[in-house]
Amino acid sequence: MPHLTVAFDENLATIVLDRPPQNRIDDQMIDELAAAVTAIERSEARAVLVRSEGENFSFGGDIMSWPGASVRELRSRFEHYLSVFNRFERLPMPVIAAVQGLCFGGGLELAVRADMIFAGESATFGHPEQSLGIVTVLGGIYRVAERAGRSRASEWAMTSERVPAATMERFGVVNRVVADADLLKETREFARKVSVGPTRAYAAHKALLRAWAVGGVASADDAMFDIAMPLFETDDVQRGLKSAVDALKAGKPRPVLAFNGR
Repeated sequence: MPHLTVAFDENLATIVLDRPPQNRIDDQMIDELAAAVTAIERSEARAVLVRSEGENFSFGGDIMSWPGASVRELRSRFEHYLSVFNRFERLPMPVIAAVQGLCFGGGLELAVRADMIFAGESATFGHPEQSLGIVTVLGGIYRVAERAGRSRASEWAMTSERVPAATMERFGVVNRVVADADLLKETREFARKVSVGPTRAYAAHKALLRAWAVGGVASADDAMFDIAMPLFETDDVQRGLKSAVDALKAGKPRPVLAFNGR
């Protein structure tokens, strides 16, 4: 049985974690995520929704095979996991995660690789690694720090406390907290909205944010025009600029542009 699936509906790809009862991440799920990323890259999808079946998003890594494994074996496994997570993070389109229930460990490290997180009001987040004497081996602590700041990320990682969705929203890790019953509906509606937006511009924004994350403002400034200027040759921008200028000349409101993602 698959632990993770991907489905396509017009411009939207939906990745679903489905490994009851805790959606723990194992080798099979990682390989299926890698295949899903490849399928999305080859598709016409212009946005991605990530969600889970069941009461909880994910408890994190499946630790059952870790005891007794050599450091060499574990390092090889975690390097593979990290590379797949990074491929997912770098998809050139908006990625939105819908998080319900518990979102721990590797589940949190997957969620923070989405561009935006919508969480149910009862959702809870945490880094349980400290309780095992290890660290967030898939890059969780510094990706949370990127959103919430170093001191807050340090506190959460070093205490393994369970952090409610409202707190995560207050510190910028979560974008929106919605009623549990409305989580999937609201997240899907938002994902569909961005799936018909200026896809190439979204990809450029993600690239600029990556440059900033690596080297700060100066690095992003250096990359700006190599990333931004090709947009002016796209069909979306050519039509958009012309429609805006025509409206301005005619003294009319700017029309809503139907972006085609090209």
